[in-house]
Amino acid sequence: MSSKARIVLDPAFSVGTVDPRLFGSFVEHLGRCVYTGIYEPGHPTADGAGLRTDVLELVRELGVTAIRYPGGNFVSGFKWEDGVGPAEDRPRRLDLAWRSTETNRFGLSEFMDFLRKVEGTSPMLAVNLGTRGVQEALELQEYANHPSGTDLAERRIGHGDKDPFDVRLWCLGNEMDGPWQIGAKDADEYGRLAAQTARAMRMIDPDLELVACGSSSQSMPTFAAWEATVLQHTYDVVDYISMHAYYEELEGDRDSFLASAVDMESFIENVVATCDHVGAKLKSSKKINISFDEWNVWYLTKAQAAEPLNWEEAPRLLEDVYSVTDAVVFGSLLIALLRHADRVTVACLAQLVNVIAPIMTEPGGPAWRQTTFYPFAQASAHGRGRVLTVNVDSPTYPTAKYGEVPLLHATATIDDETGAVTVFAVNRSQTEALPLTVDLRGLNLIRVVEHSVLTDADPDARNTLEQPERVVPRAVEGTALGGSAADGVPGTTLNAVLPPLSWNMIRLA
Repeated sequence: MSSKARIVLDPAFSVGTVDPRLFGSFVEHLGRCVYTGIYEPGHPTADGAGLRTDVLELVRELGVTAIRYPGGNFVSGFKWEDGVGPAEDRPRRLDLAWRSTETNRFGLSEFMDFLRKVEGTSPMLAVNLGTRGVQEALELQEYANHPSGTDLAERRIGHGDKDPFDVRLWCLGNEMDGPWQIGAKDADEYGRLAAQTARAMRMIDPDLELVACGSSSQSMPTFAAWEATVLQHTYDVVDYISMHAYYEELEGDRDSFLASAVDMESFIENVVATCDHVGAKLKSSKKINISFDEWNVWYLTKAQAAEPLNWEEAPRLLEDVYSVTDAVVFGSLLIALLRHADRVTVACLAQLVNVIAPIMTEPGGPAWRQTTFYPFAQASAHGRGRVLTVNVDSPTYPTAKYGEVPLLHATATIDDETGAVTVFAVNRSQTEALPLTVDLRGLNLIRVVEHSVLTDADPDARNTLEQPERVVPRAVEGTALGGSAADGVPGTTLNAVLPPLSWNMIRLA
């Protein structure tokens, strides 16, 4: 078997166009994501509204395009009214989802202010279909979106928000199949409630985009049957079915962990097949797309072994510190999402700050970038336009979970206005560099703008409070166009070497 990898790029063959909302994220009232994360009155960098401006700068740099809020498991017990109006009048509540005390000092208005200051991002609101239902969803919609002249719209105006929030994208609950979820339901029960809620919300605004809950993971015993039943009820009134997936290294099986995207791609293809099967049964020409609104590397096993919390405010919870290996897997998951951009048109990295997040903060102290920050920021900045079809010819390696897996995982995007191409690639080998040849058919590319790599001699290297820039991307020398590339004449091949255990971005003009 060849020790080299090869891909062919041709502008005539593409998967689809990237929806910018593929680079979304997630803010939940969980741990320190909100309090001492994005919101910390009294912090040296806090603005007049209590938002940390050091975090705002990093969120802008990250390139987040949509943010899901306020949960997550939190939303299934949440009363939205608790988070509006004068902050000093808001009630303190027990949050059953995370055994914490919620102060409600940060709510809907503060979240919308945060989005405005981030710039370039849009809201994705979840409604509580765990302990509440159709009426409460309609009331939240009216408060958030109706211009004026009704009790709830005037209440918003009285709270200081004259203009409506104009939320276009809504989640109909969260992980309602999960027995851990407050108000968990079976597929028929949830499907009927979601359909009723969707129809009612569309009576106010028929142009909303609505997301029905899919399975909490592919490993759920009701997976696929859940999606089929829920969509049987909701197919005509929703636009998306949700997907959630988290990956971790188990029992030292790093080879399988590095191949996590094999599972993610299988999961996506299985959900798409189920959606299309229901559409065929209903004789519908409509396509249901995917909102992959929770994904990340998450050391869930460690979290499950932790002692239960005792109703603290903003406890340190799920604060995974990510290694180079985690960042390479994370980048591979991003590649998987891009490779399915025809149907995955919304995705949310869970979460944004402190809680399994690319950005970390210290109360009263600094904010810094985790290793996973860099693949996301690079993909958001340069992974736009059309996703080209990429069939990988690569040496393989054995894994315990997924069998033989290619060492190379890759995708590429093209900007049709400028002709610029970006290749994103992961080398899964822990020990060997991987030579890569890219056949550039019909692409008028004359120079390599940059080859950036995230790797390290220590695969467990991390960025921490003490060493916030221990791991950063660096430039790779020697990546070049071959063939006839000279004096402005387009090249026909790209030749690169991908270091062991590495995330790579190669930009071509």
